[in-house]
Amino acid sequence: MAVDAILGVPYTAAAEDPLLQFDCYTSSEAVEQPAAGALVFVHGGAWRSEDKADHASLARRLAETTKSPVLVPNYRLTATKRTEHMFRHPGHAQDILDFLRFLETWALPSQPKGTAAPVRSLILIGHSCSAHMLASIFLDSDHVTPSLCPPPQLLKAVKGIVMSEGIYDIGLLLKTFPKYADWFIEDAFGVRDDDYAPFDVSKYASRTTTGRDPISWLVLHSKADTLIDIPQSQKMYDRLIELNRGQTEGRILHDFGSLKDEHDDILRGDEYVALIKEFVGHVHGCTTPQDAASLP
Repeated sequence: MAVDAILGVPYTAAAEDPLLQFDCYTSSEAVEQPAAGALVFVHGGAWRSEDKADHASLARRLAETTKSPVLVPNYRLTATKRTEHMFRHPGHAQDILDFLRFLETWALPSQPKGTAAPVRSLILIGHSCSAHMLASIFLDSDHVTPSLCPPPQLLKAVKGIVMSEGIYDIGLLLKTFPKYADWFIEDAFGVRDDDYAPFDVSKYASRTTTGRDPISWLVLHSKADTLIDIPQSQKMYDRLIELNRGQTEGRILHDFGSLKDEHDDILRGDEYVALIKEFVGHVHGCTTPQDAASLP
């Protein structure tokens, strides 16, 4: 199956900056839809490394499997050597929010030529640090980072969010992996004496859902991950259950058993793509996955 790629699409006025561009992958079997839809994969890399090109193979496999366009954005990164003016949170998440807002006026390749209808259906995938970014945008972080508040039309467009091997509670992370403070946390968030509590997305509230379909969430974690431990994902999953009590069935899902590879190796395996495909089908009403409570 052929997959077409459009590379280096700018999403800000800084058209020549590769860190503010995205790639689009479209299957030859993608179907034109009145309600334009796409998957978005946001790469990880500890807020300081990786590039959209690193995930071209995953994007192609997702496009082939789901028959949906797959968009992979870059964002600006924190420097690996400390300088006086470090690029820090929420800057990375702000770039991703700017990208998502850009999609409101960008025509997906699966749409008829010459059209530029808003993207009306998005499923977002955040891996590692980008799970924290997506949670900072789509949960209520206004008391800490008000610039990350998404517009109502974007909230309406996002139907599902997948978060894999995520970082959610930085304080808890540093208790388990204290060397991460000097490695990347202090660079990305600054040196703090409050245990990074303001940035604990597993304590954030929901954003207002009046007038829109609630977002479905899937939290994934591999038992073989030695870089981020399962308590991070367990705490995030528990919080989503708490926030959506009474309406969680089929909407708040988790799987901590199917993935059996290391932190980034899961992105190269077939099981990750299969889990995303199942979730996409569920969000679009095509499949019914197991209830979250029955998953491993």
